Amino acid sequence: MPQRLVEDNSRMSLRIPTEEKALLLRAVALKHTNLTDFVVSSALEAARSVIDQAERLRLSERDSLRALDLLENPPAPNAKLLAAAQALPKLP
Repeated sequence: MPQRLVEDNSRMSLRIPTEEKALLLRAVALKHTNLTDFVVSSALEAARSVIDQAERLRLSERDSLRALDLLENPPAPNAKLLAAAQALPKLP
């Protein structure tokens, strides 16, 4: 059964196996925090890492040098690029 949407979206419920909850509670005790803060901070750290990996482009040294060279010495435009530029609407 689908859950109904709630306007106050600040609450989240999780169902996890007893063993996993016990592991979380052990970590919480060692960190001297509470379960909510521990889970939220851990999830946010993981989310930031996933987003960073998805949005960041990592180049090898060779590719970095090639990209810099192309920025400093761009190739001459080919016929398709010139045609596309000509097709653009003129700015006022």
